[in-house]
Amino acid sequence: MEPEELHRRFAELTTAHLADACLRARVPVRCAPMRPVLPGGRLAGRVCPARHAGSVDVFLEAYRDASPGDVLVVDNGGRLDEACVGDLAVLEARAAGLAGVVIWGLHRDTAEVQAIGLPVFSLGALPTGPQRLGPRPAGALESAGVGEWTVTRADLVLADEDGVLFLPADRAGELFALAETIRDTERRQADLIRSGVTLRDQLRFEDFLDRRRHTPSLTFRDYLRSIGGAIEE
Repeated sequence: MEPEELHRRFAELTTAHLADACLRARVPVRCAPMRPVLPGGRLAGRVCPARHAGSVDVFLEAYRDASPGDVLVVDNGGRLDEACVGDLAVLEARAAGLAGVVIWGLHRDTAEVQAIGLPVFSLGALPTGPQRLGPRPAGALESAGVGEWTVTRADLVLADEDGVLFLPADRAGELFALAETIRDTERRQADLIRSGVTLRDQLRFEDFLDRRRHTPSLTFRDYLRSIGGAIEE
């Protein structure tokens, strides 16, 4: 999916829609609870990975090799004792044409980063930068760890107020189409609730309870799929 199409289609979706699409397509849901530094922030782009070991040189090298619209994904091991990205690193990301920065760790210079306006997502803020300098990890620019997941340039990263989600780029078209179907179904259901038709009535919830009495193994998710409803995957 080209960057222009990615941004256009994600503008009408949320990470929640796409996470549900992953579940429906049996794709691992790779997400992390990182928050936007600037409230309301959103980003989408190809992963540009960088494993941090105490120095910003790895970011500068990543910027050199990045394509416009990529998103720097910083692996700082989820550390909460140091901030690894500040305003200068974010300014340089913008100058390099990146779409944003995602940090599995902390940032600092919050006011300055907010003023820059480039979307940045992290686990939070801390005043101090690194007070250590470790050896450069192998494959520092080939992959990044985010929580239990490892992401590479073969992945896309999407982020909004709900957090950060990673998708395999080669399945983006399929997952976006599913997410759009889920979004449209949920919008119709929401409109009906506002007009006075409860969700229980829309989903024929009493029918589900009756069917479950006869088939105890029936799950609500399977029932929803059988009737074309949407509220969970």
